[in-house]
Amino acid sequence: MFDLSTAQMEIQLVAIVVAVACALVGVFLVLRQMAMMSDAITHSILPGIVVAFFIVQDLSSPFLIIGAAATGVLTVSLVELLERTRLVREDAAIGIVFPALFSIGVILIARFARGIHLDLDVVLLGEIAFVPFNRTEIFGIDLGPTALVMMSVILLINLIFILLFYKELKLATFDTGLAAALGFSPALIHYGLMSLVSVTAVGAFDAVGAILVVALIVGPPAIAYLLTDQLRLMLVYSAGIGVVVAVLGYWMARMLDASIAGSMASMVGIIFVVAYLLAPQRGLVASYLRRRRQRWEFAGIMLAIHLFNHEGLPSAEQENRVEHLQDHLNWNPDFADRAVRWAERNRIIVRRNSHLFLTEEGREQAREAIVR
Repeated sequence: MFDLSTAQMEIQLVAIVVAVACALVGVFLVLRQMAMMSDAITHSILPGIVVAFFIVQDLSSPFLIIGAAATGVLTVSLVELLERTRLVREDAAIGIVFPALFSIGVILIARFARGIHLDLDVVLLGEIAFVPFNRTEIFGIDLGPTALVMMSVILLINLIFILLFYKELKLATFDTGLAAALGFSPALIHYGLMSLVSVTAVGAFDAVGAILVVALIVGPPAIAYLLTDQLRLMLVYSAGIGVVVAVLGYWMARMLDASIAGSMASMVGIIFVVAYLLAPQRGLVASYLRRRRQRWEFAGIMLAIHLFNHEGLPSAEQENRVEHLQDHLNWNPDFADRAVRWAERNRIIVRRNSHLFLTEEGREQAREAIVR
């Protein structure tokens, strides 16, 4: 008997595993500034899937993954080959290669694969709601949805690859020259990673569709990059954000009675916007507050230097008046008043009547600024 609650749990589990698997490999694509390559790979693997299906005539065959991975590596190779000619840039090369390969896959499906599960709606949007119906059994034991079993294996492969080659991936990502000098092969690591991306993409392809695969490969890592500079934390944050996207996206789809894959992709965008605005270091709000703070810090230092330069001189009586700042520092009255109040709050100066005097802390800051 079909159990709705079990099916809902299985759908969410599939989404979580897909999201985490995509997010882990996506971190290295984002750091390598190759986010567009994920779009290219997830679309261009289509002809590899179709050709492999024509050969084996079985949509559940592992040869489909092999064919897709080979096409993904072919995509990367063709893009890099075009880029090396220096006649086109990388984004233009991607724009040439992946539409061509994707179009070949679409033509093959439309011409030779009518009436099978390889239809264009599933390719683009996926239908994760159907994954509980396609199950894997071994010796009569139900292992669960095929997508869950396959993506769990792929996730395990991704984790093993990252754990075994973490140092090499880190070096090849941030400094290929140093990696080569230390005896590593950046090219081998690069194509190994691209193969992993291709395998992950095709594993998620049937369940969630190409659009959500791209969103999960790029979105969580991009959000994690806004939150931290540490690679280890970025991997953890990316995987965690993938889980949040999968769960919240599913329940948003239920609430709106909308596409599950579409809701998850939308949730990626929503969380990214929130992080883009509110991230502690790189968010727009934090950047605005930092620029504002730096503006007043600079004004406070300028004021301290001005007072320090005239301290103990006959001109100090005139120079340390608030009204004089408008002429000497070319500050308008409102800015001068706000700068003085900021310096007072931060104990750089004290005000006595209409005259300004440096505190010991302000005097020290002025000395340090002059020495620099």
